[in-house]
Parts: sequence; C-alpha cells; structure tokens
Amino acid sequence: MKIGVIGVGALGGYYGGLLSRAGLDVHMLLRSDFGVVRDQGLHIDSSNRRISLKPCIYDNPESVGVCDLVLVCLKTTANGQYKDLIAPMVGKQTTILCLQNGLGNYEQLAALFGDEKIMGGLCFVCLNRVSPGVVKHQGFGKIVIGQFTRVMDDRAAKITSLFKDAAIPCTFTENLEEALWEKLVWNIPFNGCGVAAAAGWDSMGSGRLPDKLGAPWATDQLLCDPVWRDCLKQLMVEIIHTAEIKGIILGAGLANRMIDNTRAMGAYRASTVVDFEKGNPIELESMFLEPLRRAKEAGAYTPKLGALCVVLKKLASYLPRP
Repeated sequence: MKIGVIGVGALGGYYGGLLSRAGLDVHMLLRSDFGVVRDQGLHIDSSNRRISLKPCIYDNPESVGVCDLVLVCLKTTANGQYKDLIAPMVGKQTTILCLQNGLGNYEQLAALFGDEKIMGGLCFVCLNRVSPGVVKHQGFGKIVIGQFTRVMDDRAAKITSLFKDAAIPCTFTENLEEALWEKLVWNIPFNGCGVAAAAGWDSMGSGRLPDKLGAPWATDQLLCDPVWRDCLKQLMVEIIHTAEIKGIILGAGLANRMIDNTRAMGAYRASTVVDFEKGNPIELESMFLEPLRRAKEAGAYTPKLGALCVVLKKLASYLPRP
C-alpha cells in the first residue's frame, strides 16, 4: 500500500515516521522543513528513546503521485489548500484519512473528493514539533478511526491493522461523531484557555484585551490556578452537554479522567499555544467557532465557550505580538 502524508509537522512526522520505520511504503510531502529533513533526517524523541530515519520526502504533491492512502495531517488553517495539495495524490481507489483537529474538515474534503473516499481519525497524543525535522512525543498515541458515511468494511479493517502492525494503538469506531466530540472535551478547554490566559482572566468576562499580552499558559499552569481550572471544568461540562443534546452520550467521569491524565503530563504546551507563541495562525474555525455554531444549532447553553471564542477571535488577529 502506497501511503502519502500531507502536513509533516508534529502529527504527520510522528505517525508518518512510525509507519515508515515499520517498513511501509510512505511518501511525505513537506514544505518548510524539506531541506532540513533531506539533509539531516526525521527524528522522533520520546522519554526513553530517539527514532531517527531518512524517509521518502517530496516538496510538491505531483512528485508524490497517486497513493492508496493519504493521511491529511495539516493544520486546519491550511484547509484552503486541500485541492492543490491532495488532488495530485488521489486516484479512483484512494482513501483519504483525515487526522485533523476540530469539526467541519470531513465535510470539506467530501465536497472536493466524494463522501466515499473519506475516513476520519482522532489522534489522542501529546506531540510538539520542537525544531525542523524533530518531533517530541510527550505521551499517549492512540488513533480512533471511523468511516465518514459508511459502516466498517474491508478498507477500514485493513487501515486499522496497518497502524497496529506499526505498533501504533488503533481502534475502529462505528460512531465517528462521538469520537470527535470526545476529543473536543480536551481540545477546546486546554488549547483555548492556554491561549486566552495570555490576555488574563478578566478578558473572559469583559471580552476586551489588555494593552499588553502576557505569555500563553501550559497545561500545568492552567490546572494549578483555581480560576482557570474551574473554567476548564465548566467548558468540559458545556461540551459534554452539547454532545448529549445531539444524542451522543460520553462516558461517565470523562472530564475528571482527562484532567487527571493531563496533570500527569506535566508542563505540556497544547498545539494552539505553540502556534500562538510562534505568531502562527491558530485553528480558530475548526476547533472553536464551528463547535460553537453546532452547539447553538442544537440549542445548547454554552456561555463559557461563547466567551472563550470572543477572546480567541480577538487574539487571533492581535498584532504585533508582545
């Protein structure tokens, strides 16, 4: 099976690297890191080991060519490039597995390439791209995959086994929507509050930014501060309640379990925090605004999510960085 990987930052570098290390036919499309990875290789650092490899890399999708499986690992801020980046890799039998954060991505891909080609994947993993060609794996790593519009078939079973054979924990879900909302229970509070903390707690009530921003916060800072910790919990409750209104019942104790797991991770900087620190666009639309729209459509009461989105929208356009 020929596998193409689009978006070789933390996510694509990690999973693409592990698949390549397992001997699979992996072809990675890189942009800014191409020269470094070509010359120095790709490196994955975990707590007890470093994996170094020289993967097959390309700087344009036409050179990759048609693949059997395409992993979409782009930041959702690059979704406007879907057609240009993905189309050259797609043939009649290609499956597109979207591993991106948030809501609305599958629908965008399906509009371009057809419902039948799209599968979704949720990556429960702590990763950071610490420098060009270097990915730090801080914990976890499980992928939950599901069909966008179909039930499990031979294609889904084969892809699930492909990850497992590469020592990547992977399960199939019949309810992809449930998995999406479960991941949002963590993503929205810790990504969003980590960035909003740069504006200070008062901004969550006033919707106004201070004259000067502070630094965004890592997960341990949020959990150690009683006000922000309470905000995290309230956001989790709102998301779980929204899912329930939509007919999705998430497991009892999910919020507390996520908080306990996050506390054990130490000072983890969520991906949105890292993007904001670097002055890069944040995944505002898919991770925050689209969930808020769907909550409103469902009739859910989400005051904390609404307040968070007001602050994040302003921070997303705030220049210059302090």
